[in-house]
Amino acid sequence: MPDVEITGTEQHEAWRARSLPPVERLREDLWSIPVPIPHGGLRYVSVYVLGLDGGGLTLVDTGWGDDQAWTALGNGLASIGASVADVRGVLVTHLHFDHLGLAGRVREASGAWVAMHPADAAIIGSPLHRDPAAAVAAEVAFLVSLGADPDEAAEDVGPAEHFAPFAGMAEPDRLLEDRVLADLPGWRMRAIHTPGHTPGHLCFAEERTGLFFSGDHVLPRISPNISTTHDGSADPLREYLSSLAAVRERGEPAEVLPAHEWRFRGLADRAEQLAAHHEHRLAELLAAVREHPGSTPWQLAAFLTWSRPWDQYERRMRIFAVTETDAHLRLLASRGLVGSSGGAVATWTATAR
Repeated sequence: MPDVEITGTEQHEAWRARSLPPVERLREDLWSIPVPIPHGGLRYVSVYVLGLDGGGLTLVDTGWGDDQAWTALGNGLASIGASVADVRGVLVTHLHFDHLGLAGRVREASGAWVAMHPADAAIIGSPLHRDPAAAVAAEVAFLVSLGADPDEAAEDVGPAEHFAPFAGMAEPDRLLEDRVLADLPGWRMRAIHTPGHTPGHLCFAEERTGLFFSGDHVLPRISPNISTTHDGSADPLREYLSSLAAVRERGEPAEVLPAHEWRFRGLADRAEQLAAHHEHRLAELLAAVREHPGSTPWQLAAFLTWSRPWDQYERRMRIFAVTETDAHLRLLASRGLVGSSGGAVATWTATAR
């Protein structure tokens, strides 16, 4: 990544050492606290802590919703001379559990408000999402519609009791639309709607310092997962690429503060790299459709290049891979390059050109 300058050097060194980075003071009134994630390869989410004029704190994201993360957040706040009781508000970049998971406990402990975009709020507040059994059944049915065997889909999704913590995530007290300034004394945090990773993903552009809190929209090393879901956008990859272009056109921030990995400079170049990555994946998928016409997304995912052999994919990793493949198929379809058979389990074929 020659065009991306690493500014979070301690974060980068910790990443290479497979350890958690330290709590860091980034500005006079701004800190980052790494909160561990128990599953997957991202290791931690960076919770950003903003000191407010007149006292109190606001958090950008909260961390995974378990006791280990809660302890890490509390210890991190204690290390800067604060506590959860000092939190006045929480800005949520998006609805995933490593970002929203602790918001309810923070609110209970401090009385803080929680704010997020209406599109993500609608998902987590829906009756379907709040009912673990119904949510699991809907996800299994969606995977079957992508070509999964029903038993395999049920095994990958897991039982309803595993979904219960996700179903109970905090609903927001405040909604933040695109371009709205968050109510943070001493800061000018403007919400930037960047759908794709989730329908309501928000970045935050801080106009006083020129900092850009990118959430999962733009990360320095990996491409965020862009997938279809039973309750999400019809064409999430199109939304994501449009959001990347919009961010790229905003001009260079002083520094990018992502939710994972490390801080960096070079937002426009990184956004261009991410767009190029997806165009390469679209070309690879189109070639697979041409070679295997009449295939489902579940079948086509096996013909693509992944970080490990396809037969090693299972559970949530396989779900992400198949639904990401489906997202790319939908964009190819919107470009007129592939067509769907329709029906309960759609298959895909390249269009004649």
